[in-house]
Amino acid sequence: MLFAGLVLVAVAASHGYLWLRLVRDTTRHPRARRIGAWVVGALALLFAVTAVGNRALPRRFEMTFERVVGWPGYVWIAAAAYLSLALLVLELPVRLATWVRGLRRTSAENATTSEDADRSRRLLVARGAAIAAGLAATGVTAAGMVTALGPPRTRRVQIPLAKLPRGMDGTRIALVSDVHLGALLGRAHTERVVAAVEALDADIVAMVGDLVDGTVGDLADAVAPLRALRNAYFVTGNHEYFSGHEDWVEHLGTLGLRVLRNARVELGGLDLAGVNDATGGTVGDPPDYDLALAGRDPARPVVLLAHQPVQAHEAARRGVDLQLSGHTHGGQLWPFHHVTRMSQPVISGLGAVDDMPVYVTNGAGFWGPPVRVGAPPDVTLIELRSA
Repeated sequence: MLFAGLVLVAVAASHGYLWLRLVRDTTRHPRARRIGAWVVGALALLFAVTAVGNRALPRRFEMTFERVVGWPGYVWIAAAAYLSLALLVLELPVRLATWVRGLRRTSAENATTSEDADRSRRLLVARGAAIAAGLAATGVTAAGMVTALGPPRTRRVQIPLAKLPRGMDGTRIALVSDVHLGALLGRAHTERVVAAVEALDADIVAMVGDLVDGTVGDLADAVAPLRALRNAYFVTGNHEYFSGHEDWVEHLGTLGLRVLRNARVELGGLDLAGVNDATGGTVGDPPDYDLALAGRDPARPVVLLAHQPVQAHEAARRGVDLQLSGHTHGGQLWPFHHVTRMSQPVISGLGAVDDMPVYVTNGAGFWGPPVRVGAPPDVTLIELRSA
């Protein structure tokens, strides 16, 4: 209810602003304003229903809801955000132009004429700003859709580990996260991701959560191409807990993925550990770092798979050498990535938490709007080097 309330307040405020700038300021006739108000109201309703609908509905209805509302609703969420941002950017020059025109009205004798002319000029400027903002928002949203719906890019990074044996120098880990298979992304996207991973010829495939947005019954066919992956490991993300995590843990095992549920494996001279997502505690499946790292030889390097970068604080306290994460989507929509920075210590690429290196992939899919701006989808090849 709190989430829904916050969404409704945000929707009302943003669409009220859009009505002011796109309808009231650009029209004179009452009928045109009424039509504009109905259009903006309908878009506001679409925005609100899309934002809160799949959280309010029973799980069995989520996929149907997403298929019906998802494309128009999520695209409008992104377009509305960039339209509002463009209009806000234009506020200063529009207001400055209005002020300068006011200074040019010099005499009382032509006040009436100047007032009429001024109203016409304000209307012209408002329409120009609306057109410019609309074109900018459409262009950014369209380009972002092309990026989001395309194949993931390949990022490569070398990370030194002081404890890594010389014999394991050059060990290659393909890092995949946030594929978000569901109503908008299906089997074809999985095939693109698998092809990108196989092209890397990695020694280990690490999948760090948020693979699905739906039940096994809905998405079993969509995940089937994952069977082609070899030496693949998986940890849960927060979206697995929205989608029936126990069923998914069992099903992914049948595809050959090893799910590390607060567990560790020894791979030659390297330990690979995995913990459940931080949200797992809400359903009785919390991360347990001590269990995942229990009994290990501290002289051996350990790489931890954890969905959220913020989990690195717990990992660093336990002497983990490297954490691999996703969750953030690299912010997904610039400049709104600054909101993500408020809750996560690293949002993209290589960073550090308490002197422990943390690498965060942008993820291979998207969530919500099928749009990515400034944060293209990726699969990362991490090459471990002996320090």
